[in-house]
Amino acid sequence: MKEEDTIETKLKAIGGRLKQLREAGGFEGGYVGFAIHHVNMQPKQYWKLEAGTANFTIKTLLRVLDVHKISLEDFFKST
Repeated sequence: MKEEDTIETKLKAIGGRLKQLREAGGFEGGYVGFAIHHVNMQPKQYWKLEAGTANFTIKTLLRVLDVHKISLEDFFKST
């Protein structure tokens, strides 16, 4: 049970960082506009990433980070 709590905590930290990057980037339309126009995802699916409730792939994370022009290494340094 403790391992799941740790994983859940980490997913929420990743999601929070994604939200922070999106908001700092000044993208119009909130998470909906960002999902549709920048990462070609369904808004609900993207919202789950930011909420830390989605079990997403590295490929999805890399796609989002490419929009923000941030490397995977730099992303995790500040998570």
